[in-house]
Amino acid sequence: MSTGNKWEEEKKAVKAVQIAFDVGDEVNRRIRQEALERGINPPDRIRQILGLPVQKKPMRPRLSISLSEADFGILADKFSVSWDDRIRIRQLAAEKLIDHLKGSESG
Repeated sequence: MSTGNKWEEEKKAVKAVQIAFDVGDEVNRRIRQEALERGINPPDRIRQILGLPVQKKPMRPRLSISLSEADFGILADKFSVSWDDRIRIRQLAAEKLIDHLKGSESG
């Protein structure tokens, strides 16, 4: 991509405006469910519903949360690891999520 084309793409991105829809819990839940069933993210589902173009990029199959320093401390204590061993904390947290799902399938 030439420098000129890259600048044009960046200018387009700068012009984009994020908006939020206050549509109620049921509509929010249903759109999120539809997105999940289609393997896409909710913003892409909203774009589909509104008839807007959707970029064909693969969705990364991951879950994410934001953790504060205090959250890392709580998890470090819970998992009996050093608070600064964030990689291990992340691994153990992922294992806990997997174990949780396995437990809910048998019940």
